[in-house]
Amino acid sequence: METLLDRAHLAHQTFGDDELAREVLALFAGQCARLVPGLTDPGLDAAARADLAHTLKGSALGVGAMRVAMLAGRIETALRAGDAAAASGLEAGLAQAVRETLALL
Repeated sequence: METLLDRAHLAHQTFGDDELAREVLALFAGQCARLVPGLTDPGLDAAARADLAHTLKGSALGVGAMRVAMLAGRIETALRAGDAAAASGLEAGLAQAVRETLALL
């Protein structure tokens, strides 16, 4: 299983600047709050949801939230392949990974 938060990766991305790391993590938390609800919104089409998953994946990779990135990537792949059922089956795991990751911040 992917690690929740790779702090070494985060430190590398923020040049070892703890204050910058805190700012970046706060931005990531805000993005999670905005993006995750859309990923599970059945009113959005698959392409829009895949785009949200892609954005979340990129944000997660940037801060070292590896489990969130992996699950968001799998959801994106499923949605782009037209497999809404597979994407739906991953949503609870993504929500849990987001909660657990944010609890570490």
